[in-house]
Amino acid sequence: MTEVTERRNFYGRIRGKTLRASQKTYLAEGLEPLSLPDVTREANPSRAAIDLAFTGGRPLWLEIGFGGGEHLVHMADRHRDRFLLGCEPFVNGIAMLLGKVREADLDNLAIHPGDVRDLFDVLPDGAAEKAFLNYPDPWPKARHHRRRFVTPGYLAGLARVMAKGGEFRVATDIPDYVRQTREEVPAAGFDLVSDGAEPWSDWLSTRYEQKALREGRPPHYLTFRKR
Repeated sequence: MTEVTERRNFYGRIRGKTLRASQKTYLAEGLEPLSLPDVTREANPSRAAIDLAFTGGRPLWLEIGFGGGEHLVHMADRHRDRFLLGCEPFVNGIAMLLGKVREADLDNLAIHPGDVRDLFDVLPDGAAEKAFLNYPDPWPKARHHRRRFVTPGYLAGLARVMAKGGEFRVATDIPDYVRQTREEVPAAGFDLVSDGAEPWSDWLSTRYEQKALREGRPPHYLTFRKR
């Protein structure tokens, strides 16, 4: 558990296009049952470590920014002996995920609809066996690179909650994001395992990846191991 007293800036989008009626229903009916309690500062001002009983004893996998949720649902369905925890602050993406969850028969998935740093504060040390960062916001302007996930402020939290030997996967179509990932992630306590154009065997190509391919930006996949 990390003691945090300062307020953090959050720069990503929270809302996008107007939600459809069905998506509003998904949020009204499905968000609370799927959300972890005691993660926000309001619910857990002391930032006490949360109980991992919700995993049912299954190893925990974490997806940072699950977008529309297709990869998160795919991994939960494919790896039912693991528990998938997704974090996403973007309301439209959360609504899309909840729609997908309605169509799946899953008991191994939960979410935090907010800033992943709040989740890092309250997860126990070494809680996560695997983590995914798929097509994160590239923040392309140089003056905004400090807002990227692959920076010390975010990576320190990830490193603390990752188990020794745990796997961290990064997928991106932005060459400069690849550069920064190669530089920053090892410095945070990870070893580079693989780095190239070949996806993982259980990878599901997301809508963000398909958009990148249509626009001529080839995907890149990096795998790290927590030291």
